[in-house]
Amino acid sequence: MKKLGYILIAILLLITLVSCKKDEVEEVPNSDDEVIEEPVEENTKEGLQSPLSGLYAEEEKVNRRIVGIMFDNHPKARWQAGLKDAELIYEFPVEAPYTRYLGFFLINDPEAVGPIRSARPYFVTKVAEFDAVYVRAGGSAAANQDVKDLGISDISALSSSYKIFYRIDEKKAPNNLYTSMEAIRAHQQELGFEETSLVEGFVFNDDDKDIDGFEARIISIDYNSQNNTKYIYDVDTKSYLREKDGKAHIDELDKSQLSAKNIIIQEVNSRLIPNSVSLEIDLVGEGSGKYFTNGKGINIKWMKEDRKGKTTYYTEDGQELTLNPGATWIQIVNERAEVIIDQE
Repeated sequence: MKKLGYILIAILLLITLVSCKKDEVEEVPNSDDEVIEEPVEENTKEGLQSPLSGLYAEEEKVNRRIVGIMFDNHPKARWQAGLKDAELIYEFPVEAPYTRYLGFFLINDPEAVGPIRSARPYFVTKVAEFDAVYVRAGGSAAANQDVKDLGISDISALSSSYKIFYRIDEKKAPNNLYTSMEAIRAHQQELGFEETSLVEGFVFNDDDKDIDGFEARIISIDYNSQNNTKYIYDVDTKSYLREKDGKAHIDELDKSQLSAKNIIIQEVNSRLIPNSVSLEIDLVGEGSGKYFTNGKGINIKWMKEDRKGKTTYYTEDGQELTLNPGATWIQIVNERAEVIIDQE
């Protein structure tokens, strides 16, 4: 009887052993079978997205204070240094027949910036909108008062140390005043300005996208008979190369041609100040415009409620405009400007 019990136990152990071996074999795939691995999604974007350009950069750069710099655009001032490193640039008409640039910087630190020129009230409005440190060389009486009234963090060459600004011998005053981003950042700290900007910024795509619009390969803006800005679409880089008064707009330091990923033409009302050659430009309110990227354009609307408020751009169906990541040029044009769009 005991012998029969031992036999039954042995049979049960054998069955258990065979079952375990079978399970082990089934867990190992056949060498001829394809092993399917789940794809690993890579995040190639590091840091944070800049509110000015939508480009990604180190968190410490994106979270610092925006700097707005007043660039001279008189023919004797050309070409500019550092303007190619601005993420957002405005071109405004000033005293006829000239225009002037306001460049906003956040993630880039050009070693030289200039020539720097004086402020006008409408430039101060834009600086207030982006809560930026304003770098300039004085300004009109109205602009100087606006800087005070709007509480602008101001760095003016007329009241700053020679250590911040310098003049170069290759150009003549007043078209030869320069600084560096390193000097501006250091002086910003010395003056105790806020270290970050309270700004909403634009809405950006995460990746480059085409728009459904009309063909726009060449965009020409005649501010007047003596002042022309032109953009020519480059298919290879998917950006617009910039020209000024019939010449390639280049950087003074490395001779590279300036370009734009996004172009906004903002139509505004303006008028001459009585007994003056200076302009008043309406930036608060609403109006029409156009947006261009990747060789195409669409009609847009803009709205701004007050001087410090955000200028919001809308598509024709009422959606807030979404920009492609990259440098944006905003061309402020009045009723006297002529805009020509060429499809080829």
